[in-house]
Amino acid sequence: MAWNCLPSCIGSLPHTDPVRAVDLVLEKLTSIPIWPQLPNRGFQENMYAQYATRLPGVRIDGVRKKVQVDLRDYDPEEIYTAILSEDVDAFSMQEDNFAGFHELMSRSLQNAVAVKGQVTGPVSMGLQMTDQEDKPVLYDEAYGEIVRKNLNMIARWQERELRKKCSRTIIFIDEPYLSLIGTPFASVSGEDAVGWINEVLAGLEGTKGLHCCANTDWPLVMSTDIDLLSFDAYDYGHTIALYPDEVAAYMERGGAIAWGIVPNNAEVLDRESVSSVAQRAEECFRGLIDKGLSEELVLERSILTPQCGLSGLDEMTASRVLDLLTKVSEEIRSSRSLD
Repeated sequence: MAWNCLPSCIGSLPHTDPVRAVDLVLEKLTSIPIWPQLPNRGFQENMYAQYATRLPGVRIDGVRKKVQVDLRDYDPEEIYTAILSEDVDAFSMQEDNFAGFHELMSRSLQNAVAVKGQVTGPVSMGLQMTDQEDKPVLYDEAYGEIVRKNLNMIARWQERELRKKCSRTIIFIDEPYLSLIGTPFASVSGEDAVGWINEVLAGLEGTKGLHCCANTDWPLVMSTDIDLLSFDAYDYGHTIALYPDEVAAYMERGGAIAWGIVPNNAEVLDRESVSSVAQRAEECFRGLIDKGLSEELVLERSILTPQCGLSGLDEMTASRVLDLLTKVSEEIRSSRSLD
């Protein structure tokens, strides 16, 4: 797919009203709209609580803001029956937890090039969901597998539904804690992380993406089955150019990059303009081009986004971020004569 620096978004918005949230999405992101996660509606839309509702034995505590399971007392039969029978409808995304998804599905997306959705990643989910002793379930082999298969089935159901609105879909895995791989804070091998991510992506037919909002091992990420790598390019744009050979191989096999080039911090946003952010994006592109990558290929295989989600902002500032994003995209596409 030739993305040609079109704008899109990571996932979360600050709104509590899904109608207002989707109105903003469809006003600003006409080419690649998203369904918005709305965590300010309540803990039920927290990215870990959202995808845990089908898990056996799960306890979602909105007061303590924790997702837990007692690994000594849960019954996996029902979920494995649904998994083994390929019953994706058993993993549908319910309106109580996914108000933004259901609101987007009620709208027309006739001008969309693609529509984007997301699931929480297996590493982040496994580290944030804990057992009866407050230990991450990631380290329990049996339950960790259930978490991954649950995420895979939700992703497949979501892709199927989104295709009813637009034939081209993007499903992202959101992996903020992937940055902990290789540190003392997560006893996870790179090999396991790659295998788990690929397990969640298995069976998806559209574009498969991964978002990590901190610096991590980019060659490791690009060795997964993803087609689209999303990262915070505003703060870490230079890091991707440290691996020109890996990026070249990734792009040559069809891979693309979503550059999180627009700041999602109100103070920083006040210091930026269309021209300054466009210049920052050009510097990111140049970091790869100067190391031998085709300029045409880099631009063709690029999407522009904010650094990360926008749920920590107020609604007006979130709108400003998306307004700046769309104008930066227009500036770059116009100056480069991108279709």
